[in-house]
Order: sequence, then structure tokens, then C-alpha cells
Amino acid sequence: MTVTNQHELTGITRISEIVAIVLREMKAHARAGMTTAQLDAFGGRLLQSFNARSAPKHAYGFPGFTCISLNHEIAHGIPSEKRVIKDGDLINIDVSAELNGFWADNGTSFVIGRDLQGLQALVDCSRNIMMSAINSIRPGMRVSELGRHIEKMAQHSGFRVIKNLAGHGVGRALHEEPHYILNCEDKKNTARFKKNSVVAIETFISTKSTQAEQLDDGWTLVGNHGGHVAQHEHTILISENRPQILTAANNIC
Repeated sequence: MTVTNQHELTGITRISEIVAIVLREMKAHARAGMTTAQLDAFGGRLLQSFNARSAPKHAYGFPGFTCISLNHEIAHGIPSEKRVIKDGDLINIDVSAELNGFWADNGTSFVIGRDLQGLQALVDCSRNIMMSAINSIRPGMRVSELGRHIEKMAQHSGFRVIKNLAGHGVGRALHEEPHYILNCEDKKNTARFKKNSVVAIETFISTKSTQAEQLDDGWTLVGNHGGHVAQHEHTILISENRPQILTAANNIC
């Protein structure tokens, strides 16, 4: 969406703050020994306390309030009573929601407890690249230029990017134009970032894979060559100078 008045700014700011708070509290609540269903239920109660509707559940019929992915899963992991979170797990939580016709999206990956799999460097890289990417955005900049920036930073750190997952416009729906803010350069994409537009910037930084593949459950995404992927996501408002991070309350950085 493009923000054109105070009502729209207030609406997108409020829902962005809500999803950020829910993500922050879910991260703080997550611990070894609980199931992903228990963590999701906690997040669902928080969303309901704000009168916000889970975006994946409301828009797509997703079987959970939030997406919770573990270890080799990249995204869209289904919360389950059978999935017990363990010490050293890499976990990704993605929270998106709607309130009063406005939608916002954010996510984070982190290690539970001890870094038994040596993945903290991957997590840090994903977060740092996301922030560098956000700070580089200016009105008129090509979307493909941002993808080149993200991939070069990942390669410089010894990692790869998932090339078929992307950030996206957000605001009056969960997914809006520009639909494909990729983590790599797509020279065919001539779209440019617009002043006062709202977008969700996501990093998908990988140890081995370059493509996401869907499992038979119809939701969960994993890498085509295995390994691990860290994802981080903020909803931002593109301004004349430095973009405004609307989901800053999640304390990702």
C-alpha cells in the first residue's frame, strides 16, 4: 500500500506494532521442552488480546496462528503437539496479522538455548543483511538492486540465498505489489520502490540450498540441498531518506 493520509498511517503503524510485540513475546516465551503448538497458542492468545486476526489463518486457511519452523524447515512450518522444541534447535517464527483492514508481517530466526549446531553466525548474518538492505532502500531504487545487495552480502559471508522466496508489499492485504522482493538480482524485474509505500523486507540466508521446496503437507518449505536457513523480516515504510521500521518493537535489532 501507499500511505496517503493520517488514517492509513495510524492503521498500518498500529498493526505493525501488534505483530512486532507478539513476535517479541513469542521469542521470549520459547523454550526447550514445549511444543510448537503450545508456542503458537501463546501467540494466538496475544493476537486475540489485541483483537487482531492471524493473517495466514484468515487469508489462507493455515492450520495455526503463526508459522513456526524448526531446523531444516525454511518457512510455513505447521505448529504441532508432536513437535517438541529442543536445546540447540534453530527456530523461525513468522507473525502476520490484520486489524481494521490493515495488515503487517514480521519474522525472526534464533537458536534455542545453546548453539549446539553452530548456527549463530548464520542467524547473525541474516539479521545484519536485513538491516543493511533496509537502510539502503530509497524511493526510485530498483527492487532488483536490493536483491543483488542481499546476495552479495551473503556470499561475502560464506552463505547462499534462497532464490524463490521473497519479501513483498503489504498493507491493505498480506501480499501486495511489489510481489517479488527477492534475495537475488532479477534483471527482468523493472519495479522500483515508491515513496510512502509499505513493504515487508525478508532475508532467507542459507548454508547449502538455493531453492525452497514444499513438503507433502502442502505448507512446510525446506531447502533443495538441505542445510539450514535463517529468515528475518521487518515491515517498513519507505520515506525520502531512511526507511521507517514499523515493526521495530520486535527488538530483532
